[in-house]
Amino acid sequence: MVVEQNGLEVAVIGLAGRFPGSRNIDEFWQNLVAGREFISVFSEDAQTNQVKAAGLLDDIDCFDASFFDINPRDAEIMDPQHRFFLECAWEALENAGYDPKQESDTVGVYAGVGKSTYFQYNLFPNGLQETMGIFPIWLASEKDYVPTRVSYKLDLKGPSISVGTACSSSLVAVNLAYRGLLSGECDMALAAGVSIKAPQSAKTLCPEGVSPDGHCRAFDASANGTVGGNGVGIVVLKRLSDALDDGDHIYAVLKGIAVNNDGALKVSYTAPSEQAQSQVIQSAQLMAEVEPETITYIETHGTGTEMGDPIEIAALTQAFATDKKGYCALGSVKTNIGHLDAAAGVAGLIKTVLCLEHKCIPPIVNFETPSPKIDFDNSPFYVNTQLSEWQANGTPRRAAVSSFGFGGTNAHVVLEEAPQEDWVDPEQPTRHRPWQLLVLSAKTNEALDQITENLVQYLQQNPEVDLGDVAYTLQRGRQNFPHKRTVVAQSVEDAIAALQNPKRVLNAEQAMQHRSIAFMFTGLGTQYEDMAKELYRLEPVFTEQVDSCCQILTPLLGLDLRAVIFPSQGDASAETSSSPTDQEATPTPKINLRQMLGRDRQSSSNDPSALNQTHLTQPAIFVLEYALAKLWQSWGIYPSSMVGYSIGEYVAATLAGVLSLEAALTLVAKRAEMIAQLPAGAMLAVPLTEEAVNLLLNERLSLSAVNGVSQCVVAGEPDAIDQLQAQLLDQGQACRRLQSSHAFHSHMMETIVPEFRALVAGFDLQPPTIPYLSNLTGTWITPEQATSPDYWTQHLCQPVRFADQVQTLWRDQQPILLEIGAGQTLSSLALQCLDEPATVEKIALASLRHAYESQSDTAFILDTVAQLWLAGIEMDWSAFSA
Repeated sequence: MVVEQNGLEVAVIGLAGRFPGSRNIDEFWQNLVAGREFISVFSEDAQTNQVKAAGLLDDIDCFDASFFDINPRDAEIMDPQHRFFLECAWEALENAGYDPKQESDTVGVYAGVGKSTYFQYNLFPNGLQETMGIFPIWLASEKDYVPTRVSYKLDLKGPSISVGTACSSSLVAVNLAYRGLLSGECDMALAAGVSIKAPQSAKTLCPEGVSPDGHCRAFDASANGTVGGNGVGIVVLKRLSDALDDGDHIYAVLKGIAVNNDGALKVSYTAPSEQAQSQVIQSAQLMAEVEPETITYIETHGTGTEMGDPIEIAALTQAFATDKKGYCALGSVKTNIGHLDAAAGVAGLIKTVLCLEHKCIPPIVNFETPSPKIDFDNSPFYVNTQLSEWQANGTPRRAAVSSFGFGGTNAHVVLEEAPQEDWVDPEQPTRHRPWQLLVLSAKTNEALDQITENLVQYLQQNPEVDLGDVAYTLQRGRQNFPHKRTVVAQSVEDAIAALQNPKRVLNAEQAMQHRSIAFMFTGLGTQYEDMAKELYRLEPVFTEQVDSCCQILTPLLGLDLRAVIFPSQGDASAETSSSPTDQEATPTPKINLRQMLGRDRQSSSNDPSALNQTHLTQPAIFVLEYALAKLWQSWGIYPSSMVGYSIGEYVAATLAGVLSLEAALTLVAKRAEMIAQLPAGAMLAVPLTEEAVNLLLNERLSLSAVNGVSQCVVAGEPDAIDQLQAQLLDQGQACRRLQSSHAFHSHMMETIVPEFRALVAGFDLQPPTIPYLSNLTGTWITPEQATSPDYWTQHLCQPVRFADQVQTLWRDQQPILLEIGAGQTLSSLALQCLDEPATVEKIALASLRHAYESQSDTAFILDTVAQLWLAGIEMDWSAFSA
C-alpha cells in the first residue's frame, strides 16, 4: 500500500496520561477495550441541584517531589495539576524513547490547563498566603506556569506556551505544537492538557448541561448532560520525516489540523455552532488532503448534551458531504471518564491514537437507543457499541478527533495509522545481536524495584516485542541515575525470567565519581581457534577492522589470516551459544576442564594447528586485540592509559600513534617470521620471587616475565626447562609449562636482534599520544624510548615487567582495567598485583571469553559493558546499537 505524503505530516511518538481508573496509558487502553465507565458517585445525599459524581483520579495527594528536586514545603503548596503534569511530561518523553536531559534544546511544551481550584479550596481558606507569601503560592498554583515549570525542570528550550480555550484547550495546544514543528520553532513537542479539581469531590451547584444522575450518554435518547472528570494527557510530536529518520516508534500520524471560532452565528455565547464546526472539519480534511470516505472513525466531542450532540452530528454530516451511509464509527471517551475540561481534547486524541496503534475500536458506553434528534440513518455515521476490529479497506486507517470549547473555539484533527515498516527479507543474513543488554536505573532502590516490576509487566503483556528495541530504549532513552541494575538476556521470555531472578541481575549504587579506563593488551598463550568468531559475524566495526588488518597481512603472510583465526567460519554447528536456563548474572559459561588445566590439544606447545604456529600466532593476536580495541572505542570507551604484555605492547603503540597500522602489522609479521626460524624453546611459570628465580638462572635460562611478587616466568632451551621443572617439582614447587613454541623475551632471541633493528629503523616512529607503560621498565614509556629502534630490540630479549606496570598504573591513576584479548589472564594477574587496600574498588574486566568457556561471545562482552556501566562509565549507546 503506497501512502502519499505532502510534507505536513507530524508523528505521534510518545504518550503519557493519568485518567479516572487508569494510572497509565496501558491501563487506559485496557479499560477502554473492556468498555468500563469510571465515574465515581461521591455524594449520595447531594441535593438535586448539586453535582454528585465525577471521574476521579487515584493518588491525587501523591507526588515524587524529590525526583524533581522540589522541597516538601514547595510541593505541598503546588497545585496537583503542576505535579501530575510534571510527572507525565517525564513519562511521555521516556515513552518516546528520549532522555529528557539529553533532548532539551528544541523541545517545545504546549499545554491547556484547567483553573486552579487547589488554591481556591485548599490554600486560600487556610491563610497560607499570609505565612508563605502570595508570590510562591501564585507560582505554585497559577495555570499559566504549568508548561514553563516543565520546561524549567526538564531543561526544555523550545517554545513553552499555555493555551486557554476552555474545553478545546488541549487540542488547540496540539495545533500550536503541530505548527511549531512545521515552522521549525522546535524539533519535538509536548502537546498536552491537564484538569484536576482539588478536592475532586467538592459539592458544587449542578450547571446546565451537566448530567444530574452522573452518567454521560452521548448520542443516546436518554442523554441528559455530561459528567465532569479529572485527568492529564500528553502526546510527544515530531515531524514525520524526522521520526522515520531517527527510527522512532510511531503510534500514529497527524495529517491535518484546523482551529476556528464560532463568531456570533449562534444562539448564545456558550452554544455550539453547526456551521463553524462543519467549517473546521472541512479545513482539517483539506489540509490533510484526504477524502472523507477514507476516514472511518471519529472521536467526537460527544458531551451527551441535548443540544450539543445533534449539532455535532449535523456538522459532521455536512462536512463529509457524501451519500455513503453508516461507514464511519463514532466514539466519545467522555462516556468512560467524564469531561476533562481543558484535557478533554487530548484524552480523545490519545484514545484515537491507541485505536490506530492496535487497529481496533473500543465500544462507547451508556448507549442503548439513538437520540431521535439525530438522523443517523441518513448520515455516514454509526455509534460503535462493541469492540470492533478496524478494517483497512484498501486505504490506510484514518480517524479524526473533534474538540469544541465554551466561547466557540473549535479544533479538529485528522489522523492516519503509522507508515508500514520496510519489508525485510527473512532469508537475508542479519547482524542482530542474539543477546541484549537491559539497563535500568533510578534515584532509589525502591524506585529501581518498581521500574523493574513495570518492565516485567510490559514484557509479559507484549511478548511479541523486539527485545533489541526494548534494550535500545532503556539504553538511549533513559536518564542515568545512581541506583542501577542490568540483565543480559536472549529473548523476551528469558528477560522476564532474568529480571525476576536475583542471581541473574547485576546491581550497583554508583558513587558519582569519574573513573578512567586502562586497556590491557594480552600476549601469547590464550589464543584459540574461532576466538571472537561471533563478534566477527555480528559486530560491523570489529569485522571491518579484522578485514582491513588481514588485507594488509595477506601479502606478508602468503595467506588470508581469517582462515587461521576462524577455521570453522560458516559452520553453524560451531556457533557458540548457551542455554538461557539456570544462568546467573550473565549466562553461566560451560567449562572445558581439560583445556582450563592446560591438558587438551590446543594447550600443547606441539599443537599442529596453524593458529599455534608462532609466525601466525603473533599477527593473529595483534589483529584480534586491535579490532577489539577499535570496537570498544566505537562504543565510546577510550583509554586514558594502556598496558601491553609482550606482543600486546605493539597494539598499545599502534593505538598511541607510535606506529601506523601498516607499519605495526609489518613489524609484527616480520618479527614473528624471524622468531619462527629460531630453535625451539620453552617457558615455565614458577611461584617464586624475582630474587629467588635469579639464583636458578644460567646461560641456558633467562627471566622472561615478572607477573607478580611470587609469579615469574623462565624461558630457555627445552631440556634446560625440563631440568628446572623437575628440580622445582622435587622441592614441592607447583610450576607449569606454558603454551609456547619459543623462549620469548630471553637470550634465545638475541640472534635476530641486528636484523630486527634494521627493520624497525626503516619506519617512522612517532611519540605516543596516549600514555602507556613499558614492558622493559615497568614505568611510563618516554617519547625517546618509543621512537628508538634499540628499545624495540631490547623488547625482544628482556623480561616483561608486568607487575611493575600494573603497580605504577594503579599508583598514578587507579583506573578500571579492561583486558583486550582472549580470556582473563591479565585481569587475574593484575588483581593479584594489587593486594593492598585501596580507596576505590579494584575492577578488572575482560572482553572475550577464554577457550575453556563455551559462552556466547556476545553475551560475554555485553556482561562487560554492563559492569562498566554499573561502575559509572558512560557508553555511546547510539553507536553501540548502530
